Amino acid sequence: MENKFKSLTIFEFQERFPNDEACYEYLIELKWKDGFVCPFCGHTHYCASRRKYDRQCTSCHRAVSPTSQTLFHQLKFPILKAFYIVYYVSTSKKGISSTELSRKLGLRQKTCWSFKQKVMKAMKSSGNNKIEGKAEVDETVVGGQEEGVKGRKNNRKKLVVFAIEKKGKGVSRLYGKVINHSSSKELREFMGSTIEKNAEIKTDKWRGYQPLKDDFPNLRQVESGKKGKNFPDLHRTIMNFKGWLRGMHHHVDYLQEYIDEYCYRFNRSIMTDGIFDNLLKRMVAAKPVIY
Repeated sequence: MENKFKSLTIFEFQERFPNDEACYEYLIELKWKDGFVCPFCGHTHYCASRRKYDRQCTSCHRAVSPTSQTLFHQLKFPILKAFYIVYYVSTSKKGISSTELSRKLGLRQKTCWSFKQKVMKAMKSSGNNKIEGKAEVDETVVGGQEEGVKGRKNNRKKLVVFAIEKKGKGVSRLYGKVINHSSSKELREFMGSTIEKNAEIKTDKWRGYQPLKDDFPNLRQVESGKKGKNFPDLHRTIMNFKGWLRGMHHHVDYLQEYIDEYCYRFNRSIMTDGIFDNLLKRMVAAKPVIY
């Protein structure tokens, strides 16, 4: 684990992971670096199993694979190709479509789509790095037009709340969440999970933020201004997200997952290790998901 893959090129990736064996060895190091613990009985001793990379618990005699109980659980194609998907998703600046993954790896598009969804699950914020200092919060509507329907009643549109952290002249961190209503309850839940209580928060005059001053003493409400002129950084960040969404995914059917993916890329500067290495760690630590 001495390599942190800060700027892993495709050549470096291929050198580090030339075959399935190298991938399994890496997963073993990630999963059992602190010692083996049987997921069935909690026993900490093991012996070799029939399959090369599995470990068999000496108490309950159940075999445990490096991919079990992770987002690689029940993988139906070579582990090396799964690593390639993680690599392409994590290192592509604007993301990569399942169609393009299918072309590159010789897998069915639906197979690439399903596994990419698992990778995106690992991109969900851990909640360990809350916004601090100066913050701005606002809601927006995301989605296409529906014939004969205007505004937020549009079923093809979804309401999203975004929060940014401002440092210097730029934006250093971004979080977003799909919400059903811009009520104080939903806004409080989002802000409580993403923003430190003592942060200097600026919002618009929407009444849903008024009760939150009890939770966030430094919350300040100002007029949004024409075309959001009093929130230029936040509105520019939201517009950039919408442009990315239109260009990459074209719909809002899995909007929260897309928001998580975008924010994960945006926030990569706060990671202590490389984005590829970080994403693999998250996939090993996460619970399995079946599509």
